[in-house]
Amino acid sequence: MARVCVILPGGGSGKRFGASENKLFQPLAGRPLIMHTLELFAQRSDVIQLILVHAQVDRAWIDANLQDALAATGALLVEGGATRSESVRNALATVRDDVDLIAVHDAARPIVPQDAIDRVFAKAHSTGAAMLTMPIHGTVKRVEGDTITDTLDREAYHNLHEAQTPQVFQRRLLLDAYANGTDATDDAALVEQLGHPVSAVRGDLRNIKVTRPEDLQMAECLQTP
Repeated sequence: MARVCVILPGGGSGKRFGASENKLFQPLAGRPLIMHTLELFAQRSDVIQLILVHAQVDRAWIDANLQDALAATGALLVEGGATRSESVRNALATVRDDVDLIAVHDAARPIVPQDAIDRVFAKAHSTGAAMLTMPIHGTVKRVEGDTITDTLDREAYHNLHEAQTPQVFQRRLLLDAYANGTDATDDAALVEQLGHPVSAVRGDLRNIKVTRPEDLQMAECLQTP
């Protein structure tokens, strides 16, 4: 079984959410959202290191409200940088030498079925790089302001997929990608810049990223048995 380090970048400003504090601290099923995300990985026997990357401004809130809960997960706290890529780089500097795979998972994705995590971990172990994706369905419109300016030909995007996380890589591969690449919106893009193929693993519709208040409401519904 591969030994995995999971990095949770959680240092974003969350401006689109519109709350006075980090969206990761918003209540989900009675507990901070971030705890649900951490617990996706904390109990897995293949995860030997768990890293939560936080913004400097959030450290006081974390220390005051999450200290005991974080200790129970064994998560290491790492201060993030100005961009997502900088934050992941800071976390990579703390990854243990005995790790085989590094998984990067959006801290704001609190609901990922364990079987999806199993599949993407296994694929990365066999191919070196894998990520969860979901095919884009329906008709896609280009919108400027509140006006539709174009309807895209379905044939032009029939093989397009939306990226999800976790994105999982052999340890040395991801370290090399960050050593040689520029900033990117996701980690797979940096690995692709090295010329290494990234395997697409079928994701899950429940694996939503909480970006706006209505996403949190959806996550609340998905958490209900």
